[in-house]
Parts: sequence; C-alpha cells; structure tokens
Amino acid sequence: MGRPWFSLTEALKIINLAILMVGLSSAWWIYQTADRVPPGLLGYEQAEGIVYPVYPDDSKKYLRDLELYGGKANVLMDGLRRWFVGLWQGKSLAFTISGVTILLSSGIFYLTAKLSVDNDSDDLKNKN
Repeated sequence: MGRPWFSLTEALKIINLAILMVGLSSAWWIYQTADRVPPGLLGYEQAEGIVYPVYPDDSKKYLRDLELYGGKANVLMDGLRRWFVGLWQGKSLAFTISGVTILLSSGIFYLTAKLSVDNDSDDLKNKN
C-alpha cells in the first residue's frame, strides 16, 4: 500500500485555513451590515445639546423593582443576562464570531503542531 494522498496534518492545516477564512470573512460581513441601533433601546433624550440613548434598565424604578423582588443578586444577574444577550446581536456578534474563530483555529493549530511533532519522533524511531 502506498503513501496516502495527504496526511492528517495536511488535512488539518487545510481545515484550519478554511475555518479562518470563513469565520473572519463572516465576522467582517456582519460588522459591515449590522444595525447601528442597540437592542432594547426605548428612545433618545436630549440634554444640553447632547443626545443620549434611553434603556429600560437606566430608570431607578426598574432597578429598584429588580432589587425589591430578587435582591442585589437579581440586579447583578439581570446585568449579566443583558450583557450575554448583547453578545449575539449587532456589531457585538461580529466580535464574538471572530473571537470564537480565532480560539478554534488556535486549537486546531496546536493539535496540528502536536501531531507533527509526534509523527516526526515516530519517523526517527522507525529509522533507527
């Protein structure tokens, strides 16, 4: 039986390159086409010639009600939930996708390097 058409490390390098290209180009496209209005926005207020966005959690009544029903932990968890939901919308989604792409690609790169080193050491053992 002859040598395979390509090795496992070569296949992982091709897969890694494809993941990087698709992931980063998707993140760029999402960033370019994402809506500039943040989610959950109620409207805008103007004060002293400056326009400010208004969110429901900006009101003291909302925060007081959250704390009344669930304590400080409820206020903290509501903020954490809003942050997590915000990762998957608009321009934040582009940064999330690029981060996941880079982490996945780094993991595959590490695996490829590890397999390459192991194959090289096996080849040296077989020659001796």
